[in-house]
This record gives sequence, C-alpha cells and structure tokens, in this order.
Amino acid sequence: MQVQPYLFFNGRCEEALDYYQRALGAEVLMKMRFAESPEPPAPGMVPAGSENNIMHACFRIGDTEIMASDGCDEGPSAFEGFALSIAVASAGEADRCINALADGGQVQMPLQTTFWSPRFGMVTDRFGIGWMVNVIDQPEGT
Repeated sequence: MQVQPYLFFNGRCEEALDYYQRALGAEVLMKMRFAESPEPPAPGMVPAGSENNIMHACFRIGDTEIMASDGCDEGPSAFEGFALSIAVASAGEADRCINALADGGQVQMPLQTTFWSPRFGMVTDRFGIGWMVNVIDQPEGT
C-alpha cells in the first residue's frame, strides 16, 4: 500500500509545476490536459475555456511522487489541515528550500534548532500549501 498526496490547484497547476521545478528541483513525470483525455469529460464537468487546464499530473520531489490537477472547481484552492514535510541532509539545503518556498509565500516558523533536528522550519508557499523542512542528517561542520 502507498499513500500519495493529490493536490488540486483550481487553474494554477501549470504554474505550480513550474514553481516546484525551480524551487525544489521537482521532476514532472506526466502531464495530461483535459483536451488530451482519451475519453471526453461528461457534459458540464469541465467549465468552458478550461480544456487546456491540467486534468492530471504527476511530479517527483526526491523519492516522493505527488499528483496534481487543476480540478473542475472554480475559485481558490484551500489547502488546510495538512503540511508536506521535506527531510533534507544539511542546513544549507534546508535554507535553500525554505527560501525558495517562501518566494511569494510566508515563513510560519524560521529555521531553528529543535530537540529533534539541528534545523527545522515551516513555510506556506504561494499556493497556500504548508511545508515543514527538517534536517535529518547533518554532516560535520554545517
């Protein structure tokens, strides 16, 4: 059994994929637009003018695959009640991740020493997704 996050960006999925490629080195594994579907959507399911929106995408950050879509709803996405956690190997990588995710977003907890990690911090990105960045194996001298 495997659990994978599936994020709905309500019209901003393409922007999100580009952002995560730049910010976190994400690799887009697949992307299908509504217009590319082998079966047409049911009448009224896809709002008019949304044919080029992302029906389904999959991207990888590190060893984790995340699925994403523009969805069929209109209005802003509401990402509440969860956060995605990134485990990195060094303080430098934690700094890079927090700074990249804070671009257009907001730091909730600056990186700091905790009892479980030499560097831990939290940020909400420009799409409203919460991220926790955690150093799990800090090499000597960093």
